[in-house]
Amino acid sequence: MLHAFGPNHIRAFSEKAGKLTLRDARYSVNNATKTDRIPTQLVLSPDQKFLLVDILFDFRPAENADGSAKLVVANAPDKDGLVVFPIDSRGALREPIFNDAGGAGPFYIGFVKGRPGTFINGYAVSDGIAISHIDAKGHVTSGAAVQINTAAGKPSELCWLAISADGKRVYATNFGYGSLTSFALDGATLRILKDPANDPIPGDGTFRAVNGLVSSGPSDSWLSPDDAFLYQIFGNASTLIAYRVVKNGSLAEVSRHPIAYNSPQGLAGF
Repeated sequence: MLHAFGPNHIRAFSEKAGKLTLRDARYSVNNATKTDRIPTQLVLSPDQKFLLVDILFDFRPAENADGSAKLVVANAPDKDGLVVFPIDSRGALREPIFNDAGGAGPFYIGFVKGRPGTFINGYAVSDGIAISHIDAKGHVTSGAAVQINTAAGKPSELCWLAISADGKRVYATNFGYGSLTSFALDGATLRILKDPANDPIPGDGTFRAVNGLVSSGPSDSWLSPDDAFLYQIFGNASTLIAYRVVKNGSLAEVSRHPIAYNSPQGLAGF
């Protein structure tokens, strides 16, 4: 379980007979010089040997004297924005390994099915995604980030990802733009298919992204197991939209469904 605010960023549970019991152990993604970091997501490696944590900010967001936001983005310039915890045989986390995340503002990790140790990382401030690999010792190497079109303003706040079951497509949600971008994944190569892949969804006018644009605040998405449909939350438009996945990488809207205006973030299908 991950908490954005520390120092006890990570807590763990034990499971027995369907019941969860909170463990006493507490873990932090801070280091000697950054004592108030803000993580966004944690994920287990498919072999369950490592816990990976993306860090968005190196310090808690604050306000400058002029009222603007003071944001210290992780992995820029210090290359330590991806924290990897080895996991021992009892399920406890060992000492963290601080890795280069491959881009600024790492936000979301998704492992690629059928490719052990290979994952995609999405960057809220580098405005793109990259292919990364974790080795047997917990060290991560990343390729160059493939950046989307940022003509509308930076950052795009590219955050959430959905990876197809066949490992050939990646759909990235751009929080600041109210849109998604589709990528083709071919071995060690990433390329943009459609940017944007959908018609950008307008917000209700009460919320602006970091880039100053009025945003519909899209957050989590879910891709159906057959890779046929993608469902996307647009929190600041109070809407969940269902899209049909098109072969060329675009998304064709199928239906809209009203959702509560209460900052919805997560989406899971079954």
